[in-house]
Amino acid sequence: MSKETVRKALIVVFWLLLWQVSSILVHNSILLAGPYEALLALIRLGGTPDFWLSVLFTVLKITLGFFLGLILAILFACLSHKFRIFREFINPPVSVIKSIPVASFVILVIIWAGASSLSTVISALVVFPLIYVNVLSGLDATSPKMIEAGTLFRFHFLDKARYIYLPSVASHIESAILISSGMAFKSGIAAEVIGRPLKSIGSGLYLSKISLATADLFAWTFCAVILAYLFEKLMTLILKKVVMR
Repeated sequence: MSKETVRKALIVVFWLLLWQVSSILVHNSILLAGPYEALLALIRLGGTPDFWLSVLFTVLKITLGFFLGLILAILFACLSHKFRIFREFINPPVSVIKSIPVASFVILVIIWAGASSLSTVISALVVFPLIYVNVLSGLDATSPKMIEAGTLFRFHFLDKARYIYLPSVASHIESAILISSGMAFKSGIAAEVIGRPLKSIGSGLYLSKISLATADLFAWTFCAVILAYLFEKLMTLILKKVVMR
């Protein structure tokens, strides 16, 4: 085990101990449940089928929304780079999506599509503008001389994408995915708290709030944080494999 790993572990232990001591001093599990109580709550929740169904449905819906936003953003960025008129038409909606609060979108989606597809739509809406702007910046930054060389040597469309555009876009899309993957989970679960679809992490958080079960609230939150972290690491690994290939 490296010194850096040990140091990070000790830092985590320090904050957990501080959290536990604070919980003991407050002496009110409703105001502040300690990490031990949260762990017991997580173990208790993990022993029920509803917990795992909620986690599964939330992950599937947010992942679907993330990839939907990713694919649309890349497609629209390519069209905006190729056609100036398309960029001018798409810029106002992108600006609106970036500016409107998530809560407003949540209410609209509930009215239009119901709560069942809420986290998918919200995740896609949050991811789309971030990746669109970054991919478009990468495409615009591609060297004109490289593009001319590709045309001169009659590169196929796929060869141009692989050897000319991808190296220029790679760093932009990597940073966008790192940011948007975490935001997709945060916004998706926040939307579930408002819409309260059945069998979801957001619904579990809401029920913890109305029942004043702070330990359960921390348990659900810990689960959401771990899922967002794992999803981010998975997306980073996939992206690096694709770029390296």
